[in-house]
Amino acid sequence: MNTLALFRTFPLSVRLLLVNQLAGNTGFYLLIPFLADYLLHDLALSAATVGVVLGVRNLSQQGLFLVGGSAADRLGARRVIIIGAAIRAAGFGLFAVGGSVAVVLIASVLTGFAGALFNPAVRSYIALDSDDRAADAFALFNIFGNIGSALGPIVGTVLVSVGFRLSAVVAAAIFLCLTVAQLLLLPDRPVARGATTVRGDIRTVLTHRAFRSFAIALMGMFALQSQIYFILTLQAQRAAGDDGAAIAVAALFLTETITILLLQVRITRALGTRARGPAMALGMTTMGAAFLVPPIAARLLESRSGGTLPTVAAVAPVAVAAAILAVGVMTVQPFVNELIPRFSGRTLTGTYYGAFYLVAGVFTVTLTSTVGAAVDRFGGPLAWWPALLCAATGFLSAAAVTVLHRRGTLPEPDSPPDARPDPHTVLVKGDSDHDTDRR
Repeated sequence: MNTLALFRTFPLSVRLLLVNQLAGNTGFYLLIPFLADYLLHDLALSAATVGVVLGVRNLSQQGLFLVGGSAADRLGARRVIIIGAAIRAAGFGLFAVGGSVAVVLIASVLTGFAGALFNPAVRSYIALDSDDRAADAFALFNIFGNIGSALGPIVGTVLVSVGFRLSAVVAAAIFLCLTVAQLLLLPDRPVARGATTVRGDIRTVLTHRAFRSFAIALMGMFALQSQIYFILTLQAQRAAGDDGAAIAVAALFLTETITILLLQVRITRALGTRARGPAMALGMTTMGAAFLVPPIAARLLESRSGGTLPTVAAVAPVAVAAAILAVGVMTVQPFVNELIPRFSGRTLTGTYYGAFYLVAGVFTVTLTSTVGAAVDRFGGPLAWWPALLCAATGFLSAAAVTVLHRRGTLPEPDSPPDARPDPHTVLVKGDSDHDTDRR
């Protein structure tokens, strides 16, 4: 079954949120990659101030995932998705009109907080509405997201040539349209609220030993996936030199997107009938191995060429690494997103997603900063230590997942949820009239 045919088999709610992922990533990436340059040159802010602005955006998103997930459980995923999209539209709109440090700081906080709201909520909604087909739904989610991530910078390059403020206006308009579309078209769902407080919900997550082990074992997934924006980008730039750096980075992301478009559905379908533990371990091993390709290839090619390489030959190993990394992501990510609701049950899905991505976000910052320090200290992006740190992360994660699988602590998609709803749970009507489409 091809991607489009698979897409058509899902209900309207899932299809709408997949399109939301594509359009949202397009809007995000047509603006964010150009934000630092705008702040440095157009607003003439210092590098330190720019670092604060960008850091605040990351912190307000990564640090508040648990808040967003809990809100989705308490208020309903639909409502939180709509609120998040509206807040991001407002944040990007502020970038279009703001010219002071205070305004861009507020805009950064809003755009980050918006992501913390709708990211867990969207995953929660898709997981619950796709039922036993969650792996296929999240495979499509990965495809649509990567198309948007690739399309956004292309559109942004065109828009920023006219002016950054135009990019901000277009990004805000995209999220405003998404807000309206979801308000009108996204079906409402009853909200299952337990008798516990928010603090009690968070305590349930934190004391859930099996889930805690799962989150720690797989926190490297997001961290390694994010390295295409850091260490692989640095490697492509170093390999290509100053003149070809931009083209090399573009080729890197194009390779990743094409690989995902061609293989995501096939990989998920091929592994869909197998136990999830070995599949995820295979994916993490593949992700780790990808980072060994550039330094190995660099030394082999340099020894044969005497140190001088054509640009294409120098960049090709990094592109191959990006393709291998994409294969690993495609192998593990749909199953990770599929299994999280098996730990949570239906009442705390958003909270569990928020907790998982909070742990993953913290580890991503830790790994990226450590890899950056290794780049500075041990000979640049193509040195061994940055690659070994990333490879070790993947291999250790695979080993941890294998241990969890052998101990029987990983739920399979056809097993009953590990976390049962509270017996005092009540269903609360949402804020729309789509009663016929409720479960």
